[in-house]
Amino acid sequence: MRQQPKTAQVNGITISYEDSGEGPLVVMVMGTGSPGRVWKANQQPALVKAGYRVVTFDNRGIAPSSECPAGFTIADMVADTAALIEHLGAGPAAVIGTSLGAKITQELALARPDVVNCVAMIATYARSGPLQESISVGERELYDRKITLPPRYHAAITAHLNLSRHTLDDDTKVRDWLDVIEFSGQEVTAGVRAQLQLHEAEANRTAAYAGITRPALVIGFADDRTLPPHLAKEVADAIPGAIYREVAEAGHYGYLEKPDEVNALLIDFLRANVR
Repeated sequence: MRQQPKTAQVNGITISYEDSGEGPLVVMVMGTGSPGRVWKANQQPALVKAGYRVVTFDNRGIAPSSECPAGFTIADMVADTAALIEHLGAGPAAVIGTSLGAKITQELALARPDVVNCVAMIATYARSGPLQESISVGERELYDRKITLPPRYHAAITAHLNLSRHTLDDDTKVRDWLDVIEFSGQEVTAGVRAQLQLHEAEANRTAAYAGITRPALVIGFADDRTLPPHLAKEVADAIPGAIYREVAEAGHYGYLEKPDEVNALLIDFLRANVR
C-alpha cells in the first residue's frame, strides 16, 4: 500500500513529507526541481532496512509543499529543514542531501548544529563555476521565454548532463534512461523557477564551511558533468575532519546509477556516527 504523505505547518509554509521506518532519525533533502519521492527508488528503502527512521520531503517550490513562486532564499530552505526536524520531535537528525539538497544540508549544519547529528552531502558544491552559471541562466531563460524543448531532445540533453559516460556508452541502458526521462516530462512550475533563481549570483561559501562542527561525509561522482567532483572535494577539504569518497562510473545521478555503492557509504557513515 502506498504511503500517504503527511503535512507540517512550519516556518510559515506547508511541507509535505513521508515518514518511514523506526530507529534514529534520518532526514533526506532532494535537489533542484525534484520531489522527495526520488529517494524512494533506492536510498530510503535501504536506510529503513538498515534500521533508521527515514523522512523524505518536498522542498518549498515543489507541490504539494508550498510553491512560494514569489521567490525565496537558501536560508529559507535551511530554516524549513530545521523546522521540520523540530516538528518531528526526534532530533537531532542525520541529514543527507544531494545537489541543491546537499547545499542546504551543509548550510544547515553551519547555521543550526543543534538540530543536526551528522551530515552527508552528495554531488555538492560551495561555489558555482562558469559552466554551472551558464546552465542555470539557460534553464531560467527557457522558462521565462516559455520555450519547451522537443521531448526526446530534452531527454537526451538531461541524460548527457547527468549520467556517466559509462552508462551512455551502453545502448540498452541509455535507451531505458531516455524513456524514463521523457516519461517524467520537463514541466517547470513557478515554484521550480523560484528554486532555479537561487543559483543566480551565488557566493563562494568554501571558507565558511570551516565552521561546520558536525561529522560530515561528502560523496562525489567521477563522471559528474553538472557538478564535477572537484567541487565536492573542495567542500570536504573545507570541513574539519570530513570524509570524502568518490564513486567511479557515476554522473550527477550517481545515487540512481550506482545505488549499492552510495547506500553502502551512507550506511557505514551513519553506523559510525548515529546511536
